[in-house]
Amino acid sequence: MQVVAAVAAGSLLGAGWAVVAGVAVAGVAVPYGWAVGRVRAYPASLRGVALFAVDHSWSLVNTIAGAGFLAVNLARGHHLDPPRCCHRGRIDLHEQAVRGYATTLGNVIAGGTPANERHEDLHVRQARLLGPLYLPLVGLNYALFSVLPVWWLYHDHAGYPITGPGRYFTRGVYLHVWHEAWAYRRDVRDRYGDLPVPRPGRRVRRRARSRRGRHDQGDRDHYTTDKT
Repeated sequence: MQVVAAVAAGSLLGAGWAVVAGVAVAGVAVPYGWAVGRVRAYPASLRGVALFAVDHSWSLVNTIAGAGFLAVNLARGHHLDPPRCCHRGRIDLHEQAVRGYATTLGNVIAGGTPANERHEDLHVRQARLLGPLYLPLVGLNYALFSVLPVWWLYHDHAGYPITGPGRYFTRGVYLHVWHEAWAYRRDVRDRYGDLPVPRPGRRVRRRARSRRGRHDQGDRDHYTTDKT
């Protein structure tokens, strides 16, 4: 399916490009197909059929991106994690692709842990929900927030001080782009329920401070750099 889509897209630019696109995507589709079978990613149920159908139609662009991500990590000697992803509609890798972070692209997660599994799994679902719009929207938000930091107005400067260019991205841009803000907000809800605890990086509203009490440090403790 991935190869067919690549050939079709390449053919719009000519026969030569169709061949190039087909060969390039085949190079990542083969290890992806092997990994899907190896970890038994999709359950033998209607849910599994539905997930597979979405991943290879509406969310095909994300699946191809994830397949490329998987191929690169396998080439680096990283290993599949079958127990973590069996019948979960995704492929997990033991090792982190980026040091200090778990990374999700398409339905491939590198460096996931029990602590960040729901966070990363939400990124998989975001990609399925938005399909071909997902990666452009993520990239656009990163670019916009990098050059126009409107998040500075509501950033928790006390808890996540911006002390240099690196922190500007890891404690600023990264925490406020829409897909991460969504995931971290859900993380906080999982941990604190309806308590007025903001997501990491978000300054608590003044009216909520008096109700926050002993949970004042909680959202900061909850933030870890192994989520992306």
